[in-house]
Amino acid sequence: MSGAAKGAVIGGVFLAMVGGAGYGVYTLVGESGAGGSGGGGGASVRTEKGSGPVTAEETDRTAKAFLAAWAAGDERAAADLTNNAQAAQAAVADYGTRAYVAKAVITPGAPEGTTVPFTVAAEVSYEGATKPFAYASRLTVVRGENSGKPLVDWQPSVLHPQLQKDERLRAGTPASPPVTAVDRDGKELTAERHPSLRPVLDALRKAYGEKAGGVAGAELWIEPAGQDAPRRSLLTLVEGKPGRIETVLDAEVQDAAEKAVAKYAEASVVAVQPSTGHVLAIANHRKDGYNAAVLGGRAPGSTMKIVTAAMLLDRGLVAADKVTPCPATVSWDGRTFQNLNGFTLDEETFATSFARSCNTAFIKQIKPVDDNAALPKEAREVFGIGTQWKAGIPTFDGRVPESSGAAAAAEYIGQGRIQMNPLNIASVTATARTGVFRQPVVVKASLDGRQLARATRPMKPGVAAQLVRMMKQTAVSGTGRTAMAAVGGSDKGAKTGSAEVDGATAPDSWFTAYSGDLAAASMVEGGGHGGDAAGPIVASVLNATR
Repeated sequence: MSGAAKGAVIGGVFLAMVGGAGYGVYTLVGESGAGGSGGGGGASVRTEKGSGPVTAEETDRTAKAFLAAWAAGDERAAADLTNNAQAAQAAVADYGTRAYVAKAVITPGAPEGTTVPFTVAAEVSYEGATKPFAYASRLTVVRGENSGKPLVDWQPSVLHPQLQKDERLRAGTPASPPVTAVDRDGKELTAERHPSLRPVLDALRKAYGEKAGGVAGAELWIEPAGQDAPRRSLLTLVEGKPGRIETVLDAEVQDAAEKAVAKYAEASVVAVQPSTGHVLAIANHRKDGYNAAVLGGRAPGSTMKIVTAAMLLDRGLVAADKVTPCPATVSWDGRTFQNLNGFTLDEETFATSFARSCNTAFIKQIKPVDDNAALPKEAREVFGIGTQWKAGIPTFDGRVPESSGAAAAAEYIGQGRIQMNPLNIASVTATARTGVFRQPVVVKASLDGRQLARATRPMKPGVAAQLVRMMKQTAVSGTGRTAMAAVGGSDKGAKTGSAEVDGATAPDSWFTAYSGDLAAASMVEGGGHGGDAAGPIVASVLNATR
């Protein structure tokens, strides 16, 4: 051993201490499953009751002992060093016996306060096949609520960063054969080139793996908590024979979507072709890896005014070229609503109130509407929201519940209990653009004969024409003008939105727009006003086909 490194044996596990820093390499050598239940092969450590914030020495000692016990395959010792011993013991035991991980080398990095990053270089061995398995993760040491001892805050992500609540690592022969997904032009779509498509490709595999004629191999995967969620493959141990699945995605638009969301944290975007309902791109940039673009549900802010405007136009209560009051504030059922920074519009048309995103112009209409079911019905019957979409992958198709009082007024401007995601809002924009709801799809219905959702009544041509006019005004001279200035051509329209979220320091940023036969919608959690973050994302996607 060089003079820069020191060696020590802790509970039978060799710990190399580099540069005297106290952090080094914990090594597990042996066949998977070699560590028995409470086998005593890990590090022993005395954890004393304390109080106050966890100290650097406690972080060092606890992390070191936990990683040594894990590396030794001593699930009981590792679990006792966490604040959720039952869950940790099962997960650490499964690491060797169900995920078949062996010969793991765990290398901690320098602590960051009470958080310790580390890397794992391991091998997965299953029925004669062995492949390297490397990744980085981190753990945090906290004070036990009852014991007062320093303990590892147990989260599944300690074991692997992609593990979420109640998920597990598993290796074996998966139930669904692999698939090769191609875009509408026959170009192969891969998670390596398009990371956002990983959950989409996993979902396609679950739905179409057997139908596409593939043959399963052997893999390491993440077993989801829910039965409906697809398994997420992490490592191929034995190559299977993939089947071929044709999607309607567009690799070029997907490229643009991936690059656009990468500039903002917690961002999602979806692009849809209005004339067909084909989903051309799905992209997310999120820490949790969640496919919020099609599965999420958050208040959409003023992008919902597209639906509200259609309902008001349909009932003849407003018209694009008729003057509509836009005071600074308006009250309904004891709650006061206001416009951004309290602006007012004097003697301006409804189209201008739409373009400038005047909240009060919309909420003042709730009294003459006099029907709390009006907005939910418009959303469902004309825009297809909440009609059980069958896109070829799991999606959330939006929710506009019937409310009363101030909650009903809030829904007119996309707040309250309304739940949407970028897929839903992109579809709303596509419907406004063409006047016809076409259920979004990732895979054509003809592939498996599934029945697509349909609107129960068409949008009136006059309503559609006015919506297009108002969205164009928004893009040219309204709240969407800055973002849409980068989108060429005259056939374009937009709507901005910002949604207040309880406890958040900044509102969610929403933006939706169309250009020609392409519609897109984006949401950035905590991104601010619509044009601030989501707007540039949508503009980049709309320019993808130019």
